Amino acid sequence: MISLHKLPNQQRDETCQIFLRRHWIVVVGILGYALGLILIPAVAIILVQFGGLTSLEILLNNQLVIVLLSIYLLMILLITMTQFTDYYLDMWIVTNERVINAEQNGLFSRTISELHLNQIQDVTSEMHGLVATFLTYGDVIIQTAGTKERFHFEQIDNPDKVKEHVLTLIADDKRRHGDATAVGGGTALADEHHKE
Repeated sequence: MISLHKLPNQQRDETCQIFLRRHWIVVVGILGYALGLILIPAVAIILVQFGGLTSLEILLNNQLVIVLLSIYLLMILLITMTQFTDYYLDMWIVTNERVINAEQNGLFSRTISELHLNQIQDVTSEMHGLVATFLTYGDVIIQTAGTKERFHFEQIDNPDKVKEHVLTLIADDKRRHGDATAVGGGTALADEHHKE
Protein backbone atom coordinates (compact mmCIF):
# COMPACT_ATOMS: atom_id res chain seq x y z
CA MET A 1 0.00 0.00 0.00
CA ILE A 2 1.13 3.54 -0.69
CA SER A 3 2.28 5.40 2.41
CA LEU A 4 0.83 8.89 2.73
CA HIS A 5 4.02 10.00 4.52
CA LYS A 6 6.31 8.92 1.68
CA LEU A 7 4.62 9.09 -1.72
CA PRO A 8 6.33 7.64 -4.81
CA ASN A 9 8.52 10.28 -6.51
CA GLN A 10 7.57 12.76 -3.81
CA GLN A 11 8.64 16.31 -4.54
CA ARG A 12 9.84 18.80 -1.98
CA ASP A 13 6.98 20.50 -0.10
CA GLU A 14 4.46 18.08 -1.62
CA THR A 15 1.67 17.22 0.80
CA CYS A 16 -1.34 14.91 0.56
CA GLN A 17 -4.55 16.94 0.26
CA ILE A 18 -7.14 14.27 -0.57
CA PHE A 19 -7.05 10.53 0.07
CA LEU A 20 -9.92 8.54 -1.42
CA ARG A 21 -11.25 5.01 -1.45
CA ARG A 22 -14.55 3.80 -2.79
CA HIS A 23 -17.65 4.43 -0.64
CA TRP A 24 -18.47 2.05 2.22
CA ILE A 25 -21.56 0.87 0.33
CA VAL A 26 -19.18 -1.16 -1.87
CA VAL A 27 -18.15 -3.22 1.18
CA VAL A 28 -21.83 -3.76 2.02
CA GLY A 29 -22.35 -5.05 -1.52
CA ILE A 30 -19.39 -7.43 -1.22
CA LEU A 31 -20.65 -8.82 2.09
CA GLY A 32 -24.24 -9.05 0.81
CA TYR A 33 -23.07 -11.00 -2.23
CA ALA A 34 -21.10 -13.40 0.00
CA LEU A 35 -24.04 -13.85 2.38
CA GLY A 36 -26.36 -14.62 -0.52
CA LEU A 37 -23.98 -17.31 -1.80
CA ILE A 38 -23.66 -18.79 1.70
CA LEU A 39 -27.44 -19.00 2.08
CA ILE A 40 -27.89 -21.06 -1.10
CA PRO A 41 -26.79 -24.42 0.45
CA ALA A 42 -28.72 -23.65 3.66
CA VAL A 43 -31.91 -23.05 1.67
CA ALA A 44 -31.24 -26.19 -0.39
CA ILE A 45 -30.86 -28.31 2.77
CA ILE A 46 -34.10 -26.89 4.21
CA LEU A 47 -35.98 -27.57 0.95
CA VAL A 48 -34.62 -31.12 0.81
CA GLN A 49 -35.66 -31.76 4.43
CA PHE A 50 -39.18 -30.37 4.02
CA GLY A 51 -39.57 -31.98 0.61
CA GLY A 52 -39.13 -35.39 2.23
CA LEU A 53 -36.58 -36.51 -0.37
CA THR A 54 -34.13 -37.57 2.30
CA SER A 55 -33.55 -36.83 5.94
CA LEU A 56 -31.18 -34.06 7.02
CA GLU A 57 -29.05 -36.51 9.00
CA ILE A 58 -28.34 -38.71 5.97
CA LEU A 59 -27.48 -35.64 3.89
CA LEU A 60 -25.05 -34.23 6.47
CA ASN A 61 -23.45 -37.63 7.15
CA ASN A 62 -22.59 -38.05 3.47
CA GLN A 63 -18.85 -37.31 3.25
CA LEU A 64 -19.00 -36.26 -0.40
CA VAL A 65 -21.63 -33.61 0.40
CA ILE A 66 -19.48 -32.27 3.26
CA VAL A 67 -16.38 -32.07 1.02
CA LEU A 68 -18.31 -30.32 -1.77
CA LEU A 69 -19.89 -27.91 0.72
CA SER A 70 -16.46 -27.13 2.18
CA ILE A 71 -15.02 -26.43 -1.28
CA TYR A 72 -18.01 -24.21 -2.06
CA LEU A 73 -17.57 -22.19 1.16
CA LEU A 74 -13.81 -21.83 0.58
CA MET A 75 -14.50 -20.50 -2.93
CA ILE A 76 -16.92 -17.95 -1.47
CA LEU A 77 -14.24 -16.90 1.02
CA LEU A 78 -11.65 -16.57 -1.78
CA ILE A 79 -14.00 -14.47 -3.95
CA THR A 80 -14.93 -12.24 -1.00
CA MET A 81 -11.32 -11.68 0.06
CA THR A 82 -10.30 -10.92 -3.55
CA GLN A 83 -13.08 -8.34 -3.88
CA PHE A 84 -12.21 -6.77 -0.53
CA THR A 85 -8.50 -6.63 -1.46
CA ASP A 86 -9.46 -4.90 -4.70
CA TYR A 87 -11.60 -2.42 -2.73
CA TYR A 88 -8.91 -1.74 -0.14
CA LEU A 89 -5.98 -1.31 -2.53
CA ASP A 90 -7.83 0.89 -5.05
CA MET A 91 -7.03 4.46 -3.97
CA TRP A 92 -6.76 7.94 -5.32
CA ILE A 93 -4.45 10.55 -3.83
CA VAL A 94 -4.47 14.22 -4.72
CA THR A 95 -1.52 16.27 -3.50
CA ASN A 96 -0.78 19.95 -3.94
CA GLU A 97 1.29 18.96 -7.03
CA ARG A 98 -0.30 15.92 -8.71
CA VAL A 99 -2.94 13.20 -8.81
CA ILE A 100 -1.98 9.57 -8.09
CA ASN A 101 -4.31 6.79 -9.26
CA ALA A 102 -3.55 3.32 -7.78
CA GLU A 103 -5.74 0.49 -9.03
CA GLN A 104 -5.58 -3.16 -8.03
CA ASN A 105 -6.67 -5.58 -10.78
CA GLY A 106 -7.07 -9.00 -9.20
CA LEU A 107 -4.56 -10.27 -6.67
CA PHE A 108 -1.34 -9.95 -8.66
CA SER A 109 -1.77 -6.93 -10.91
CA ARG A 110 -1.47 -3.30 -9.86
CA THR A 111 -1.38 -0.08 -11.91
CA ILE A 112 -0.20 3.26 -10.52
CA SER A 113 -0.61 6.36 -12.69
CA GLU A 114 0.08 9.98 -11.93
CA LEU A 115 -0.30 13.36 -13.56
CA HIS A 116 0.63 16.88 -12.60
CA LEU A 117 -2.19 19.24 -11.71
CA ASN A 118 -1.27 21.59 -14.57
CA GLN A 119 -2.10 18.81 -17.09
CA ILE A 120 -5.75 18.69 -16.02
CA GLN A 121 -8.19 20.21 -18.49
CA ASP A 122 -11.56 19.29 -17.00
CA VAL A 123 -13.00 17.84 -13.77
CA THR A 124 -16.49 16.31 -13.77
CA SER A 125 -18.52 14.78 -10.94
CA GLU A 126 -21.36 12.31 -11.52
CA MET A 127 -23.99 10.67 -9.32
CA HIS A 128 -26.43 8.20 -10.86
CA GLY A 129 -29.44 6.59 -9.21
CA LEU A 130 -31.54 7.00 -6.09
CA VAL A 131 -29.18 5.18 -3.70
CA ALA A 132 -26.11 7.09 -4.93
CA THR A 133 -27.94 10.41 -4.59
CA PHE A 134 -29.27 9.54 -1.13
CA LEU A 135 -25.86 8.35 0.16
CA THR A 136 -23.95 11.05 -1.81
CA TYR A 137 -21.51 8.85 -3.65
CA GLY A 138 -20.50 8.81 -7.27
CA ASP A 139 -17.62 9.30 -9.68
CA VAL A 140 -15.16 12.08 -10.39
CA ILE A 141 -13.61 12.10 -13.86
CA ILE A 142 -10.44 14.08 -14.50
CA GLN A 143 -9.81 14.80 -18.16
CA THR A 144 -6.30 15.45 -19.47
CA ALA A 145 -4.73 16.07 -22.85
CA GLY A 146 -2.04 13.39 -22.44
CA THR A 147 -1.92 9.78 -23.59
CA LYS A 148 -4.04 8.69 -20.60
CA GLU A 149 -7.06 10.81 -21.33
CA ARG A 150 -8.89 10.48 -18.03
CA PHE A 151 -8.53 9.47 -14.41
CA HIS A 152 -11.68 7.95 -13.01
CA PHE A 153 -12.32 8.08 -9.25
CA GLU A 154 -15.04 5.43 -8.93
CA GLN A 155 -17.81 5.30 -6.32
CA ILE A 156 -16.26 7.85 -3.95
CA ASP A 157 -17.97 9.75 -1.14
CA ASN A 158 -19.10 13.35 -1.85
CA PRO A 159 -17.92 13.64 -5.48
CA ASP A 160 -19.07 17.26 -5.74
CA LYS A 161 -16.88 18.31 -2.78
CA VAL A 162 -13.93 16.36 -4.21
CA LYS A 163 -14.40 18.12 -7.56
CA GLU A 164 -14.45 21.53 -5.81
CA HIS A 165 -11.31 20.70 -3.85
CA VAL A 166 -9.45 19.47 -6.95
CA LEU A 167 -10.40 22.64 -8.86
CA THR A 168 -9.10 24.75 -5.96
CA LEU A 169 -5.83 22.78 -5.92
CA ILE A 170 -5.44 23.26 -9.69
CA ALA A 171 -5.91 27.02 -9.37
CA ASP A 172 -3.45 27.15 -6.42
CA ASP A 173 -0.89 25.08 -8.36
CA LYS A 174 -1.06 27.33 -11.41
CA ARG A 175 -0.73 30.44 -9.23
CA ARG A 176 2.18 28.96 -7.29
CA HIS A 177 4.11 27.93 -10.39
CA GLY A 178 3.36 31.19 -12.20
CA ASP A 179 1.84 29.31 -15.12
CA ALA A 180 0.87 31.56 -18.03
CA THR A 181 -2.53 29.90 -18.12
CA ALA A 182 -3.22 30.86 -14.52
CA VAL A 183 -4.46 34.25 -15.69
CA GLY A 184 -6.59 32.84 -18.49
CA GLY A 185 -7.16 29.09 -18.76
CA GLY A 186 -6.45 27.83 -15.25
CA THR A 187 -8.66 30.22 -13.35
CA ALA A 188 -11.22 30.00 -16.12
CA LEU A 189 -11.67 26.34 -15.16
CA ALA A 190 -12.24 27.28 -11.54
CA ASP A 191 -14.41 30.29 -12.50
CA GLU A 192 -16.54 28.13 -14.77
CA HIS A 193 -17.04 25.71 -11.88
CA HIS A 194 -18.10 28.48 -9.46
CA LYS A 195 -20.71 29.75 -11.95
CA GLU A 196 -22.48 26.35 -11.98
